[in-house]
Amino acid sequence: MPSHSPNLTISVYGHSSANPESVADLLGAKHLAHADGSEDVAIFVINPNTGVDEQTVSNWNALDDFQTPRIVVVTELNSGEGDFDDAVLLANRLFEQVVTPYLVLHDDSGAPCGLISLETQDIIDYSTTPAKTIPSDPEHKTLVSEFVEEYASHLAIMGEGAFAAGLLFPAIPLLIEKRIGVDIIKKYLNEISL
Repeated sequence: MPSHSPNLTISVYGHSSANPESVADLLGAKHLAHADGSEDVAIFVINPNTGVDEQTVSNWNALDDFQTPRIVVVTELNSGEGDFDDAVLLANRLFEQVVTPYLVLHDDSGAPCGLISLETQDIIDYSTTPAKTIPSDPEHKTLVSEFVEEYASHLAIMGEGAFAAGLLFPAIPLLIEKRIGVDIIKKYLNEISL
């Protein structure tokens, strides 16, 4: 059940391979084929294994005129060769520059199991229920240091409230079955005030 404002109008766009219907159901949103700018916030769902179709790009461009706040949600991270980084590259090329407030962490078998915050460098461990936030070790901090600087730079340029103003576009990894990223998406939705 959504925890954001019940009056918030959310539209979900994306190719069927990215399962936009599941994302819409999860967030109490509408899955639409064509953008008309009537939503308060739009979620664009990408499957890194199949890419982004022309209609999804067209919908993104249609919302530019309305400065609609948009979130890029990356699904299907457990299937195929594509990963979160591939989807971010696609979004940067086909939509606009996106920011990655969190990066995906994988377990020993290579399956996504957590996210590391580029703001705090803490880890959200989704292998437990409920998920728990733990400090990252020095090795993780070294691995993400370049991304931390890049993310901080984007935030400094864009300023407070840039997402809600439709100027900053976060890309969030999502694995519904493991609840990975659900809390992060809802946190962004809560930034939209009506």
